[in-house]
Amino acid sequence: MADQTHAPVAARDPKKTYGLADLVRGGAPGTARPPEETMFTWPHLVYVEFLAMLASTVVLIVLSLLSGAPLEEAASADTTPNPMKAPWYFLGLQELLVFFDPWLAGVVLPGLIIVGLMVIPYIDINPKGIGQYNYTDRKFAVLTFCYGLALWYIFIVVGVYLRGLDWGWYWPWDNWKLHKEAAAVSLIDLEIIMMQGLGIAQSTANLLTYLITGAFYAIGFTIPFLFFRKFYDALGFVRYNLMMFFFMTMMLVPLKVMIRLMFNIKYLLITPWFKI
Repeated sequence: MADQTHAPVAARDPKKTYGLADLVRGGAPGTARPPEETMFTWPHLVYVEFLAMLASTVVLIVLSLLSGAPLEEAASADTTPNPMKAPWYFLGLQELLVFFDPWLAGVVLPGLIIVGLMVIPYIDINPKGIGQYNYTDRKFAVLTFCYGLALWYIFIVVGVYLRGLDWGWYWPWDNWKLHKEAAAVSLIDLEIIMMQGLGIAQSTANLLTYLITGAFYAIGFTIPFLFFRKFYDALGFVRYNLMMFFFMTMMLVPLKVMIRLMFNIKYLLITPWFKI
């Protein structure tokens, strides 16, 4: 009987990134670590995940027994609740309606959130840190995700705990059964402020609002390109611009909210299709 020979095992090159096709063809090692530094998924990982799932289920059952769902009285066709609040997971969108155009707050921004989460695997293709949950390898990604998540939860908390009658602002110590006097605050568009303050025509003021919005994005795109060139080189032209568009749009949301609260500016930019 002829001797059976085995194909040589591919040498591990720490500087080379192996793909799935290389692994299938046998041209790449199964892992960058030697066997003595690895362990099987079963049972070492699966049983820990199973125990964590059981513990989470027990915690949820205990919480549901101790605290019932905050259900209100049965709906009535003769009575309209004040305020009309959506389920808590939609209150972030309802709060955005205070600061943005309805089409922008209800369609565009939620759509960008969904699309942005879908394109993350195509933008962040760096293999470093895959399979690990650590802050060291992905500082920018972790901070950006936490920032966006915190921003969304802040809007939800405001809608749940700080919005009362007529969607007014009520602190926890206020009497939520009494209507507050409407504050005499007149919101005004940035375009009108420029027309009145600079004495320019409406078309010129509208053009300036376009330039200001464009400058906001241009500065955001340029700063990392000039001062963090390695970041740009790692992503490439297409992925860098796509990532910065989503990032700057996310940064624009709290900026618009602060401008509305501090300067009573209703819209920064007015276009034939939407208003910011």
